[in-house]
Amino acid sequence: MSETGSEANERADVIVIGMGPAGESVAGQLAEAGLDVVGIDRELLGGECPYFGCIPSKMMIRAAHLLAEARRIPGMAGAVKVTPDWGPVAQRIRDEATDNWDDTVAVERFEGKGGRFVRGTGRFVGPGTVAVGNRTFAASQGVVVATGTSAAVPPIPGLSETPYWTNREAVALETLPASIIVLGGGAIGLELTQVFNRFDVKVDIVEGLDRLLPLEEPEAGELVAKVFAAEGIGVHVGHFASRVSHADGTFIVELANGTELRAEEVLVATGRRTDLAGIGIESIGLDPSARFAEVDENLRVTDGVWAVGDITGRGAFTHVGMYQAAIAVADVLGKDHEPASYAALPRVTFTDPEVGAAGMTERQALEAGINITTSLVQVPHTARGWLHKAGNEGLIKLVVDTDKGVLLGATAAGPNGGEVLGLLSLAVHAAVPISQMKTMIWAYPTFHRGIEDALNALDL
Repeated sequence: MSETGSEANERADVIVIGMGPAGESVAGQLAEAGLDVVGIDRELLGGECPYFGCIPSKMMIRAAHLLAEARRIPGMAGAVKVTPDWGPVAQRIRDEATDNWDDTVAVERFEGKGGRFVRGTGRFVGPGTVAVGNRTFAASQGVVVATGTSAAVPPIPGLSETPYWTNREAVALETLPASIIVLGGGAIGLELTQVFNRFDVKVDIVEGLDRLLPLEEPEAGELVAKVFAAEGIGVHVGHFASRVSHADGTFIVELANGTELRAEEVLVATGRRTDLAGIGIESIGLDPSARFAEVDENLRVTDGVWAVGDITGRGAFTHVGMYQAAIAVADVLGKDHEPASYAALPRVTFTDPEVGAAGMTERQALEAGINITTSLVQVPHTARGWLHKAGNEGLIKLVVDTDKGVLLGATAAGPNGGEVLGLLSLAVHAAVPISQMKTMIWAYPTFHRGIEDALNALDL
């Protein structure tokens, strides 16, 4: 048995570094399979999603959407006066989502499956060997890395000297500011922007690229920008923040075009970053400066090391991490399994309108050299969209491989856009022929029936 300093290594079958959704899933399943598993995390067991991300933010979004729906009653179903109150939202997050940011229940759940939890920062100190504080663990079957990501803070002059927020501070709010500037027009920035605006906070959102949701179809970003502007949100795209300062309780954000924005708070939502150097990845012969841990179709990084979740760079989504966790568990246990595939990867931005997308965008398909055709229909022009009226903004876009006659990607934006996406995700995943899709009977009048309109609009 090897030793570190004067202390002998503690043995385990598998070590899991990082106990967010993906890591917890891997560790729990392997422990239930009878392996001796050590799970390590310096923060809360369960990770970003249940405490600072998916769950509390969707509670915030649900509350904000209720306010918006109430405000749509005039002209449709009578009269109403809406008075926003953040108190119930903040309390629900503490009581129902985060347990006031206490992971006792999660730790007990994992240990109840037979696992061992160690609080601390896990670092490779050699192949199959991980140090946590003054303890060192040696794995006989392998190590799974699932350390996720943290908020990426851009090097904007002056920003690091200010008391800016990330999603963590935003989710933990007990009282709202009068105004806020959101830096970043991706999913997190958009969702929180709309939440705060609907609770009567004055909001400006800044995206340096030419549109909101820059990784999705341009029509989706344009749609959200139009809706945001109509709701009174200041939308600033195409110009990065050039300087941030803070004095006397006020933030000043200067944009590259000379625009100056002022607010009580600044929320940084400009993406996520990994930290491979922080887990000593060089100790197993890998590049600590790499952005992500490169994995193969079995989620293997190298011999005896697997990686799952955000750290793999396959999308910062809980559902991707859980999908990868199942594959990694099967591979560790030597069981047959399907290799990982991300061709139909679904993602949803929970704004109103909700923006769901799966597979390739038009641009990605063209860059891949695929012959394509596309179609685009507006949700308000569909039967259900027309009936829905207030809050019916949306679109459905299809990207089709003309040589193979199958759907490569799709976007479903609008009321319940993420739910409409389900059928489209299946079609991309299963490579359902467009000709077969056109023979379906589509329930009337539903939002998903708009897919039929988009199919009929294809020029094939």
